[in-house]
Amino acid sequence: MEAVNVTKGSSPLVLAQPHSGTWLPDEVREVLNDEGRALLDTDWRIPELYEGLVPDASLVRANFSRYVIDANRPPDGASLYPGQNTTGLVPLVTFDDRPIWHSEPDDVEVARRLELYHAPYHAALSAELERVRQQHGFAVLYDCHSIRSNIPFLFDGTLPDLNIGTNSGASCAGAIESAVADACAESSAFTSVLNGRFKGGWTTRHYGKPADNIHAVQMEIAQSAYLESEAPPFALSSEKSAELRALLARVFDAIQSTLGDLK
Repeated sequence: MEAVNVTKGSSPLVLAQPHSGTWLPDEVREVLNDEGRALLDTDWRIPELYEGLVPDASLVRANFSRYVIDANRPPDGASLYPGQNTTGLVPLVTFDDRPIWHSEPDDVEVARRLELYHAPYHAALSAELERVRQQHGFAVLYDCHSIRSNIPFLFDGTLPDLNIGTNSGASCAGAIESAVADACAESSAFTSVLNGRFKGGWTTRHYGKPADNIHAVQMEIAQSAYLESEAPPFALSSEKSAELRALLARVFDAIQSTLGDLK
């Protein structure tokens, strides 16, 4: 299987999906324990949730599981949230702090996965952002994520439904940040927060450079907002997902309403 799939669109919008993949190469699957093979920390059903919402947007999707290597972590493995619990470039535990390996990957193995999976994903994403920027004069990266709403190892309490990250305003134009935040805040069905527990991962922080005409926003969605249950088989709720898709469509409309000011 290819490490990454790219669908080229005609709009300035690029959707990235680094954590929705479930592919485990054989040599990785062999050294995962049963906890790891369950892939519980996948961004479940994200492709279905976003499918068709912006038909002319580009899409860059990692096919490999985040347990192979996390495409939203810096290649040097530096923590994105110093002082807080998190998982690493190649996770050793689940979000519930449970070990996932029979045999933990060593530095040589991590370097191999960087070359085979992490680097191709970011080469594809970087190339697509540059193509879009050349075509339109700017690009807007929307990084699609989801996570269980209650994970005591990572955060206290229950997450809001929609967690918007702009690296505290540094990764995109203020108009884009306001458009996304306002569209979410107007919803009576879903709660939202701007730059709360999740301020944007490495993708948002690395590519979001408004001075270079690349704007980036991360959207971390609580899985309770669109799944039947935050447990296997992680089935999509038709009712909740339809309501959430309607809101996400309004978010994209709000983003696109700002684009004229970026030219």
